[in-house]
Order: sequence, then structure tokens, then C-alpha cells
Amino acid sequence: MRHNLRPKSKYGAKPTVVDGIRFDSKKEANYYLQLKARVKAGEVLTFLRQVPFHLPGKTKYAVDFLEFHADGSVHFVDVKGMITPTYKIKKRQVEELYPVTIEEV
Repeated sequence: MRHNLRPKSKYGAKPTVVDGIRFDSKKEANYYLQLKARVKAGEVLTFLRQVPFHLPGKTKYAVDFLEFHADGSVHFVDVKGMITPTYKIKKRQVEELYPVTIEEV
């Protein structure tokens, strides 16, 4: 009998490991690889993964990527295959409480 640490995604996302990092989906893993290429090309200076925002009610929301671009801009990016009602609520809360806009790819 095989036991998984996390239950299977109800939306069909397949966890993927790249560079020893576990991503919740192939789409997120591919975006990570694209970001690495953009860093190498000089378009993106650096990026962070799973950056948390603290919300009311001891709730936490983590954006998939925080990107620092060479032009001085900063981007908060979430890689989404499916936009859920819970995601919409948390995204709206983050954008109301913090001076950020979350981009979806």
C-alpha cells in the first residue's frame, strides 16, 4: 500500500519536482523554469517562491512567485490552472490590505 503525503488534487494538478523543489502542478514548475531562463537573460533580477501574506482570522495566503524585474518593477504572480472561489476571496483580501496586485498566469 502506497501512502502519499498530500491528497490527490481535486482539480487534476500533478505535483512535480524540479531542482529538488516540489511544485503543486506541472504548470507552476514550468513557470519556475521560465523564470530561471528570464534571470539568465537579465530580464528578471531574482525571484522568491511562496511569499506569505497574513490575513485576518489567522489566515495566511502565499503568492507563488515574487519577481524583481530589471526595469525596477516588482510582480506578484500566482500560477493558476483553476480559479476557485476561495482563491478569489483571499486574492481580494490581499489586494485590499497590501499595496499589491496579484497577476495570474
